[in-house]
Amino acid sequence: MRRRLRAGTALAAGLVLALTTLPAAARPQEAETLRIPGLKHPVELIVDRWGVPHIYARDTDDLFLAQGFNAARDRLFQIDLWRRRGLGELSSVFGPAYVEQDKATRMFLYRGDMDREWASYGPAAKRAATRFTEGINAYVRRLGRNPELLPPEFRQLGYAPALWRPEDVVRIRSHGIGKNLYSEVLRSLVVCAGGAKASAALWRLEPERDAAVPKGLDPCAVPMDVLRTYELATRGVVFENGALRPAPASPADPSGSNAGSNSWAISPGRTATGRPILAGDPHRSLTAPSLRYMAHLSAPGLDVIGAGEPALPGISMGHNGTIAFGLTIFGADQEDLYVYELDPADPGRYRYGGGWERFRTTAERVPVAGAAPVDVELPFTRHGPVIKIDRQRNLAYAVRTTWLEPGTSPYFGSMTYMGARDFTEFSAAMRTWGGPPENQVYADVSGNIGWVPGALTPKRDGYDGLLPVPGDGRYEWDGFLDGARLPRSYNPPQGFVASANEFNLPAGHPDELGFEWDPPYRRQRIDEVLASSPRGTVEDSIRLQADKVSTPARRIVRVLDGLTSTDPDTTRALRLLRSYDGVADADSPEAALFEPWFSRHLAPAFRRAVLPPEVADSIPIVDARLLVDALENPERWFGSGGTAARDKLLDTSLAAAYREVAGRLGADPRTWRWGALQYTTFTSPVGADVGPFPRGGSAYTVDASAYSPATFQQSSGASFKMVLDVGRWDNSRAVNAPGQSGDPRSPHYRDLAERWRSGEYFPLLYSRAQVERHAASRITLTPTD
Repeated sequence: MRRRLRAGTALAAGLVLALTTLPAAARPQEAETLRIPGLKHPVELIVDRWGVPHIYARDTDDLFLAQGFNAARDRLFQIDLWRRRGLGELSSVFGPAYVEQDKATRMFLYRGDMDREWASYGPAAKRAATRFTEGINAYVRRLGRNPELLPPEFRQLGYAPALWRPEDVVRIRSHGIGKNLYSEVLRSLVVCAGGAKASAALWRLEPERDAAVPKGLDPCAVPMDVLRTYELATRGVVFENGALRPAPASPADPSGSNAGSNSWAISPGRTATGRPILAGDPHRSLTAPSLRYMAHLSAPGLDVIGAGEPALPGISMGHNGTIAFGLTIFGADQEDLYVYELDPADPGRYRYGGGWERFRTTAERVPVAGAAPVDVELPFTRHGPVIKIDRQRNLAYAVRTTWLEPGTSPYFGSMTYMGARDFTEFSAAMRTWGGPPENQVYADVSGNIGWVPGALTPKRDGYDGLLPVPGDGRYEWDGFLDGARLPRSYNPPQGFVASANEFNLPAGHPDELGFEWDPPYRRQRIDEVLASSPRGTVEDSIRLQADKVSTPARRIVRVLDGLTSTDPDTTRALRLLRSYDGVADADSPEAALFEPWFSRHLAPAFRRAVLPPEVADSIPIVDARLLVDALENPERWFGSGGTAARDKLLDTSLAAAYREVAGRLGADPRTWRWGALQYTTFTSPVGADVGPFPRGGSAYTVDASAYSPATFQQSSGASFKMVLDVGRWDNSRAVNAPGQSGDPRSPHYRDLAERWRSGEYFPLLYSRAQVERHAASRITLTPTD
């Protein structure tokens, strides 16, 4: 028996070895045929070995239906939860605890004219969304006939997936990335405590500007909890203690750095091959599954591959065989907070102009699992949804946002540009882009590169949007800027374009688009590397996406030269940091001290030194630009004797940081590792997490890792990355962690996590021949009649 077992084991091992060493085209593939209602012709769906679906259809009608079917096949729980949260329908399956969140979310749904909405994205958009949702519904109905295929999350939580309507795709707006509502509230708190000049210590404004209090606004009348409803409307849900609950609110960050991105394009004259290279890595929350989904959509007239939102048709970053495109967030200000005086005799009215105007209310019934439906009234002013009524102050607060305008469904505008054939067509499509505000980096097979932003940007009449404004009619939007007025770049002389959320408006640009942008550190490092690489390669761009050089760390470490201390822990810290090159590798002992010092000790100490004490500990952020400037120019920031004040701040904060890190990692700093503190976990709403992994980088490195100072868990970064070899498309590379599938039972749920962790990518295949060679499974979708 033992001999037979050994022989069987050897035979099995030999079979596995034979299969894995076969050429890809010779390996056995999974294959099935499914009959799908609504199809006109058969569609081929080939999934490659890395989980990327390649969908081949005879027309775009069938293509988008198949895309929806496949999105449900791979990501059904994710997109069903997205839809329920976005429409305010969580209570219908999770019970009474979600009524308040559902009410908040419903206030930010698009409620305008649907004909104008569909027309905003071009003549084919409504049809594409219709077919996409028909595909989702076809898969949902298939599960009804085959319940054993139901993703395990539905069984775990005890409910069934819903059917979709086409308008669900575009009415949901609360997953968009907007600016600058949070910072208006933070600035009000600072101005209330220390006056308008004190707000200069909150965030560096670009172009340079002094914040002024709008006439009629009492900044002390803006309470800290004014955004509670807004936060409920825009947050997700997580699974905890056996049930779903609203996700915790993340710290307010005026820069939006928790949702940043990098992208660049290199012209043929600066590459080793004479072909352009385009790279992109959007920074989002790190979840399982990823917030992006990769797909290849091929039909006559459209052959596009890349990543998009799993709940939307189309592709928002990638290429179509002729042009390539990659996005980052652009710093346009698309939000305002309005403050209203209520009529003392009738609190259902607010002051507007010379009289009183009544709130408009919408009555809705919220279905609730296990309980009776709840009737809610949603109040609106002429500006937007009312997020708070303060009876004590006799005030109300509402949000005006471009989200509620036609054409601003987040990322759905990619339906307009993904089929463009040159920069002229691409720029024309971006002219009508609504939201979120974006930079698009561009390259094409003719060797051209470019940059063009897009955003529906309000024209503010007599104010700048940095603080809340009275809602009595003195501060209005005078329409929107023509997208053609936004700057752009085409084949610049330096031979590359790049974007990393930094201030990128040319000097003297006539329009006020926004004043709050990310610090320039990632962009500076990208420029430094690209300018020094006269013959760049795809591999060089992959290495740049993994670059962990922290420019602010390098500058701060230089400030330490000459600093001495009588505190032995400060002396030990100085000895370690003076050798720090600013590279925040996971294995770096220096980074293991610098990052906790910066985020947990130095930044809070600086905040308390420059902000009014009444609000210093309630402001969750520090602008690294201001901190670095204060350390380099202490007399300007701390007044007479500023150098001594700065050195004391450095001394005490270094000592505290050194003691903390020693307590966490041991007494010998030679054994410290930044990755022993910072870690990445791809978090699942239902606990099917992937990780943790040791992590390097910081919020200011190209390989961005914004982390929680409390836990050192990475909160955002690039789970999806791509580097495109423009014109030789099969040589392109990508990764999407932790995997393409959202089903924990799938081999593609976590198969890319280790590649992502180690900086490895897979081939982003485009030609049919290479797709066939690396096919892992094949599904043929056929009509039912």
